Amino acid sequence: MRWFAALATIFASTSVFAAESVDVNFHLVRHPVGWLALALFVLAYVAVVFEERIHIAKSKPVMLAAALIWGMIAWKAGGPGGDATLARQAFETMFLEYAEIFFFLVVAMTYVTAMGERGVFEALRSQLTRRGFSYRSLFWITGLLAFLLSPVLDNMTTALVMSAVILAVGAGNARFITLAMINLVVAANAGGAWSAFGDITTLMVWQANKAQFFDFFRLFFPAVVNWSIPALIMSFALPRGRPGGADGHGRIKHGGIGICLTFALTIAITVAGRQWLGMPAAYGMLTGLALLNLVASRIDYRQRHYALAQGMEEQGYSIFRIIANAEWDTLLFFYGVFACVGGLAALGYLELASQQLYGNLGPTMANAAMGVLSSLVDNIPIMFAVIKMNPPMDGAQWLLVTLTAGVGGSLLSVGSAAGVALMGAARGQYTFMSHLRWSWAIALGYVASIALHLWMTAALFGG
Repeated sequence: MRWFAALATIFASTSVFAAESVDVNFHLVRHPVGWLALALFVLAYVAVVFEERIHIAKSKPVMLAAALIWGMIAWKAGGPGGDATLARQAFETMFLEYAEIFFFLVVAMTYVTAMGERGVFEALRSQLTRRGFSYRSLFWITGLLAFLLSPVLDNMTTALVMSAVILAVGAGNARFITLAMINLVVAANAGGAWSAFGDITTLMVWQANKAQFFDFFRLFFPAVVNWSIPALIMSFALPRGRPGGADGHGRIKHGGIGICLTFALTIAITVAGRQWLGMPAAYGMLTGLALLNLVASRIDYRQRHYALAQGMEEQGYSIFRIIANAEWDTLLFFYGVFACVGGLAALGYLELASQQLYGNLGPTMANAAMGVLSSLVDNIPIMFAVIKMNPPMDGAQWLLVTLTAGVGGSLLSVGSAAGVALMGAARGQYTFMSHLRWSWAIALGYVASIALHLWMTAALFGG
C-alpha cells in the first residue's frame, strides 16, 4: 500500500530532524494567538464529546484544530524578529512522538483484528457460554479474564469480547448484565494499568522513558485492589441462580493459533528491543508485522488451494486488507490530540499548568486529581499533557499518574473507551446512570489503590 510506505518514510525522516530538536516554549499564553489556540482546542473537544449528536467523527474537529493551532504558531514564530525553524522543530518533535505510537497501534490493532477474523474471541465466548456457570461465577470469571487480557489487548477490545459472553448468557436478567458490565469496565481499565502494552497512556509513559517495562509490574497489586474492592461490593447485589444454557459452537479457523503465538513473539521482540537494544517500541512491533505477514502467506496459500480443490472461487487472505479496516478515526483522533496538546505546550500553557498544579498541590495530590479528571476528559490528552509538562517527579510518582490516569476513567461510564463501547453494545442495559449508582464503590477502589501504591513505594522500594 502506497500510503503505508509513505508514512514509514515520514516516520524515518522525522526521527532525523527530531533528534536535533528540543522542546520549545514561545511564551504566548497572554497573546491573542495563545487565547485563540486554547479556544480552538476547547471547541474541538466539545465537538468530540457530542460526537454522536452532531454526527461528526471525533478525528475531524481535533485535526482541524491542530492544523489551525500549528499554523498560527508558525505564522507568529516566522514574524519580525522570530525564527520559523523553531516552530518546525517543535512540530517535528511532536510528530515523532505520535509516529512511534501510531505504528505501535497499527500493528496491535492488526493483530487483534486478525485474531477476531480467525475466530479466536468467538471460540473463547463459546467455551464460557457452554459451561453452565452461575451468575456469580460468570461475574468473577469475566472480570478476571478482562483484568488478565487487557494488559495485552487494549481495554476496549477486551471489554467487548467479554461483553459478548455476558449478553449471550445473561439475556433477560438486566441486573446481572448491568453489574457485570460495570465490572468489565473497571477490570479492563485496571488490568491495562500494570502493563506497558495495556493502555495508550502506559505506552506513552514507556515511550517517554519515565518508566521501564518491568517497572509497570509494580502497579499489579494496586490494580488488583482497584478492581476487586468494587467487584466485591457489587457481588452482593448479584442475582442468585444460573442462566439457562446458551448455544456456542465457535471454532478457531486455520492459522488462528499461529497468529496468537506470533503476537506473543512480537511482544517479546518489542520488550527485548526496547530494554536491551534501546530501540523504540515501534521497531519491535513492525518486526512483528513482518512475521504476521509470513503467517498470513501460509493462511492465504492454504485457503486458495482448498478453494481450488473444492471447485470454489478463490478467497485470498491478506494482512493489508485487515490493516485497511483498522480504526482510522481513532488513530487520526490520537494525532489531533497529540498535535493540539503539543501546540499548547509550545505556546507555554503546559508549563503554566505544571507550575500551578504540581507546584501548589504537590505531585501526589496532583496525580490523584489527574485521575479524577480523566473520568471527564479522555485519559490520553491528560497523560500527554503531564508528559509535556514534565513536572519534577521520581519514578514512583510517574507510576502513580500512570495508575490514576488508567483507572480514573472507571469512575464514570464515559471516562474510558471501554465504558463508551459497552454502552453501545448493551443497548440500554448498561447506561451512564446505572454506572453512576456504583461510582462510590469504584471510588473506594480508586482511593485504596493509590494508598497501596504509596505504601508499597515507601515500605518496599524506599520511597
